[in-house]
Parts: sequence; structure tokens; C-alpha cells
Amino acid sequence: MSDLESLIAPLKHIIFDAGKAILEVYESSEPLEIDNKEDDSPVTKADLAAHHVIANGLQKLDTKYPVLSEEDGVPDFAERQSWSRYWLVDPLDGTKEFINRNGEFTVNIALIENGTAILGMVYVPVTGTLYYGAEALGSWKEQDGNRQSLQTKTLNYSRTINIVGSRRHGAEALDAMLAEVTPRFTGAELVSMGSSLKICAIAEGKADWYPRLALTSEWDTAAAHAVLSAAGGKIVDTDLKALKYNQKDSLLNPFFHAMGDCAFNWSEIIKPGHH
Repeated sequence: MSDLESLIAPLKHIIFDAGKAILEVYESSEPLEIDNKEDDSPVTKADLAAHHVIANGLQKLDTKYPVLSEEDGVPDFAERQSWSRYWLVDPLDGTKEFINRNGEFTVNIALIENGTAILGMVYVPVTGTLYYGAEALGSWKEQDGNRQSLQTKTLNYSRTINIVGSRRHGAEALDAMLAEVTPRFTGAELVSMGSSLKICAIAEGKADWYPRLALTSEWDTAAAHAVLSAAGGKIVDTDLKALKYNQKDSLLNPFFHAMGDCAFNWSEIIKPGHH
């Protein structure tokens, strides 16, 4: 068994326990207490409860890698750049979805090695759906005891292109890009959804493309990125270079494109540097 494979079972326990902690708050009859962080993003008791479950769980693993979580202090880049492997965690991705109670929020745990997401788990507490993938192991979706292998789908101009997007962020830039791109295909369908589920939709072949023309943080994408990569897809920046992690002082991602079919000539519809 590879070292990545040996991590799958204990990570499932950790992520399911984090999901339970979130649902306890989500399903409580008590009013939801919402605080705002320095960047004005909301944080709830559920974010913090999931963070503690994950941080404690990861510390108990045999492999002792540093943990970088959205709900914890971020070490200086001088320290972080010495990490060859580390955990990158978003205990509750889609806090606004959580607050709006639409169910589209996830728990995200990724293992990063030298800038690449090599293992990732994305769990949807409300539906009990788990997506996970790892380098050289493949990508999977588990729900209700059923497990299916994930594979991205091929894309060509003679069919409808399926696009996923954010409900809130970068809508104008996205609309302008789609106006240019969609006439090349027989049609285009845009589905809006929350959190890292957009990237998972590409991994399972339900979507072809997720253009993200607004800011995200590295913990927002890393887990689903690993799932997508293991399913045959990729995420690139606007210059079509691979999206990397922990390469700079800021933890903000550049604008990016997640795509399913790596053989498709994306440079025909994504002009490098153009957004």
C-alpha cells in the first residue's frame, strides 16, 4: 500500500467527524451566531468546531505534517516555504451557503507536496457524499455505501459545453467571456453552485469547465483540485499554467480555469492573460 493509500481510511474518519460537528450546528434550533473575520468573511461555530476536529485528527496520524487551516493562524511564508508536504484545510467551504441553508457546503482536506495537491477529500455533510482522489490512485465518489470511479468527460465543439460558475463572484467578467465562447459550441449550459462542488462536478463528468474570474484562497480549491487531477482534469491560471500552492506570501489564488478534458485545445477559447 502506498503512503497516500494508507491515509485514505483515517482521513475518512476525520472528515466524517467534522461533518457531524457541522450538522450539529446546522440542525440546531438555536439561532445561528455569525461573526465576521478581518476580511469581512463570515465565520460560525460550525467552522470552528470542524477545524478543531480536523486539526486534532491530523495531529494523531502517524505522518506528522504541518496543518494550514482557514480557521487558524497562517505562518509566515519564510516558514511555510520550507514545507515539502503539508495539510491544507478548509473546515467549512461555503459558509454563506451554510448560513443560507441550501446544503451546498463542504469540508475540504488536501495534502500538498511541493506545490501540488496530491491527495484531496471533499465531503458534503447534508447529503453524505464524499469525493476523494490521490495521485496515481484515481478519483472516487462515495454515497450511501456505493462507490464509483470518477472520470472527466471529453469535450468537442459539436456538443453543448457544460459550465459551472459561482452565484456571486466575477459574474460580469464571466458573462463577457461566455458571450465570446459559447457560439463555438452547439450550445452552452451554465449551472451555478456553491463551494468546491463546482470542481467536483467536473471530476465526475457532469461539467466541462469552471472559469473563476474572482478571488479565492488556496484552501478553497486544493482538495477538489486533487480530486479533479486524479479524475483526468486540471486547473490552470489565466496564462494556462498549472495552479500551484504555497509558492508565495499571499494565500490568494490567481483567477483560474478548472477543466475536464486536458486534450481539448483550451487556448482557443481561453486567451492567455485575457480575462
